[in-house]
This record gives sequence, C-alpha cells and structure tokens, in this order.
Amino acid sequence: MAKIDPLSGFPEFLPAGRVVERGVIDALASTFELHGFANIETRVVEPLDRLAKGGEIDKEIYLLNRLSADGPDDSASGRGALGMHFDLTVPLARYVVENAGHLTFPFRRYQIQPAWRGERPQEGRFRQFTQADVDIIGVDHLPFHHDVEVVTVMVEALARLPLPPLTLCFNNRKLIQGYLEGIGVEDIPSTLKMLDKLDKVDRSEVVRLLVEQVGLDERTAGRALELATISSADESFVDQVMALGVRSELLDTGLEELRAVISASRSVTTENVRVVADLRIARGLDYYTGTVVEIYMQGFEHLKAVGGGGRYDALATDGKTTYPGVGISFGVSRSVVPLVARGLLSSTRPVPSAVLVALVSEEERPASVDLAHQLRARGIACEVAPSPTPFGKQIRFADRRSIPFVAFPSVGGGAPQVKDIRSGVQVDLDPASWVPPEGDLRPTIVASFEGLSLES
Repeated sequence: MAKIDPLSGFPEFLPAGRVVERGVIDALASTFELHGFANIETRVVEPLDRLAKGGEIDKEIYLLNRLSADGPDDSASGRGALGMHFDLTVPLARYVVENAGHLTFPFRRYQIQPAWRGERPQEGRFRQFTQADVDIIGVDHLPFHHDVEVVTVMVEALARLPLPPLTLCFNNRKLIQGYLEGIGVEDIPSTLKMLDKLDKVDRSEVVRLLVEQVGLDERTAGRALELATISSADESFVDQVMALGVRSELLDTGLEELRAVISASRSVTTENVRVVADLRIARGLDYYTGTVVEIYMQGFEHLKAVGGGGRYDALATDGKTTYPGVGISFGVSRSVVPLVARGLLSSTRPVPSAVLVALVSEEERPASVDLAHQLRARGIACEVAPSPTPFGKQIRFADRRSIPFVAFPSVGGGAPQVKDIRSGVQVDLDPASWVPPEGDLRPTIVASFEGLSLES
C-alpha cells in the first residue's frame, strides 16, 4: 500500500489518547446528568440556508453532496442544499422548534458530539472537533436564575477534569451597553471590537483606534477604556464601575446580574477552576443579550478561549413563540488534543482489559475462555492470550499493553491463580470473589503538567 499522508485538521487519537477523551466526556456528562440535564444528539446536517449567517453563506461550512448529483436540489446553491453543522447551537434551535410539542419547558439539555468547520488547521483549531454544550431553553421568557444555574453546573463539571487551571471570564451585555450608551457611544459594536484588542496592543493604541476608526473623542475613548480594564475575582467590580459615575437602569441591571453570577459560581470553584468578572469580554454582542462568558486554559493562552457562551433571548422562533436560552459550550477537542499531543495527558493503559487470561495450550483454550467469562460476568474486563506461548512471553505481552494482571486457569485440578505482574505477587484466584483494586479496574487519566508554565 502506498504511504498514507495525514489529513490535517481531523485529529485521531491512539487508544491511550482516546481513553483520555472519553474520560473527559464521561466526567462532563455525569455532572450534567446529576443536575437533571437530558442528553440529545442532533443530526450532522442542516439546510444550508439555516446555517447561513445574516443571509451570507459562511465559506467555512462543509457542504454535503452526492457524487452523482442529478437535480437542482442537490446543487451547492440550490434549494434543499445541506451543510454540516459548525456548532451545536444552530441544530439546537431547529430541534427545539421542531419538537416543541413534545418537550417540557424549561428544556434542560446537554449535547456532546462533533462539529465541522473548514478553517485553516492549527493547534487547538480543527476541521472536525468535539464540543460539550449545556443549555436551558424557555418559552417566551426565561428567568435569570437559570443563568446562575448553567454557570454553576459548568463550573462543577470543569472542576472534575484533569486539565491545567481554567478561568471563566464573565461579563454582561446589559452592563456594557448601559455604560457605553451612558457616556455617549453610538457605535457600540465597533467600540467593542477595538476594546477587544487590549490583549494585543497597549492602551494608547486602543484609544487611537477608538478615535480614528470609531470616531470617539479622546475623553469618551478614555472613559470606554476605563470600563474595559476592570477585572476582579469577587464582587468588588460593582464598586469600581459605580465609581466611574455613569448611571442607567440597563447598567444597574447588568451589574446586579453579573454580581449574582460571580457570587454563585465562586461557591463551587476549586483550585483548578476560578471565575473572574472581566469587563472587556464582549462575546457575540449581536447575539447574546445578558450574561457572557469565555473560558481560558492556563499555559495555553495562545489557544484563546477554549469555551464560552451566555444568554440569548432569541435562540429560535416559529413566528408565534420565541424560545430564549442560556448555555455554555466547552471545546473538548480544543483543550484535550493539544494536551495529549504534548504528552501532558495520557492513560494508565491503552486497553480496557485489567486481566490477561493465560493460555496453556490450544486444547485447553475452553478453560481459559471459561475463566474469562466468569470474570467478565462480574464486570472485570479481560481478554484471553492470543496464543499458547511460554508464560513468560504471555506476561510480556500483557506488560506491553499495560494490563496489570495475568490469570492462570486451573491446571491438573489445582486452583486458578492470578499474578500482579508489576509486583510479582501471585495468589490463588476465586473467580466468584476476586476483584482487582479499584484503581486497576479500568483505565484512568494520567496528568503530568511538570515543566508547563502555568503563570497567570
């Protein structure tokens, strides 16, 4: 066979890496389910016009076409053209409208599955990637306490992951808009685009851009910058904003909502997950209507946000009913793939087997198969050795696969035995009662961040 060139942007794990990915997914799913969120999985494709943004077709959308298109409905631009979803929010909006009569609201859903985007591949950015989303959807109105709930659920879920420290940076659309309107800014989207450059250029350059490209006077530009540079890990940001002297009902509402989010989420943070109020964050201002959040992973700031989300009061509508929602998405591939590639995350073994059942001879294979069957019946993953080589070779085979135990079937009427090949200890094995230590029962994730710079 000719040499196979790798396909950039479509990451695939070796078995040990897949253990890590599945462990992260399982930890997220179990936390979401503890809070009563139902799992759904939506189809891969959506109508192209539904995936379009503002009527414009995103050139990064992957189209789905048959090799032998035979009609206008199969063409890339024709009616009925299909594209592969690039996130899990567009499918959710369609799913809610389509199934509203069968759902109970508020609808609490989580979804962990791949998405596709035809962008330039680089570390942390892929053409196929797995996301984990958690959302609450209401009908016409969704009370604010659901913002707090979604945030705390995601904080709890992230705290269970073996990742470098994560920071959730929160802001509020109402706070931003109320303040900027209060100081006389008219072009709020353009102003926010310039303020977003604060992590790339110094403050004087941002002021220059606000003056020259947005049309603000220097005093107004400076006041806009004062808000964007406020950040705190507690509720002290409220006093800092109030000290700027701007007053509006919208600003006050945004301040109170952000204060409530920060206060509630801090109660469930750990050493590995922290929350801050960062008033520069303006994620999707034209889409989000209240709470906004971006998630960053220490030591990997070059990846930018590895997750984010917020409140959206117009997720979907059927023309009569509006479905508002609040949700957060976490990039499983975006965060895990770089860590596995650098050897920072691995697993205790690449296979599920905790036990290799030795094979005495082909004639006695049934005895080995029966012993494996008894162990599997009690939830112990095991496999039978592929061939009756000398026991030393069978033990080395288990060692290469990091299988911790080798079991020997009964020979000549004696009791079966099991050997811990790490310590060399070998004891009698009662298939009806023996269990490996909890830590050996299934593969687990091994994290090693030594040498990784985790400076804030």
